[in-house]
Amino acid sequence: MKFQKLSTRLDGFGILASVICAIHCAFLPLLITTLPLWGIGFLANPWVEGAMICISLLLGSSSLSMAYLSHHKKLPLLLLCLGFASITLGLFMLNEYFEPYFVAFGGLTIAYSHYTNWRLMRLYNKNHLENVH
Repeated sequence: MKFQKLSTRLDGFGILASVICAIHCAFLPLLITTLPLWGIGFLANPWVEGAMICISLLLGSSSLSMAYLSHHKKLPLLLLCLGFASITLGLFMLNEYFEPYFVAFGGLTIAYSHYTNWRLMRLYNKNHLENVH
């Protein structure tokens, strides 16, 4: 039960990190010229993007793989893979016009994978408690 609470917390952090990543990637191209005026030009740094992606990957893979051991549903893992595939495709596309769309879609898909996982864990815990009593 302890690991299920940890999985739920990790899903919450994963949703937050993924949504922040999606917002960052969607709006950064629009705001890139004004960031230095606000003193937050560091957000355009490739290291910041890399750190956001690594945090999302770490949270997603740990949370979803732990929860999979309980609910045995592959959908959250498939959504996570789709999200990271979209981010990867967006980052390495030859046409930079499409990058923000693919990366933002990937971030939102990763957030949705955490949400799906969170709902599956709630359903699993509810059914597990009903079967125990």
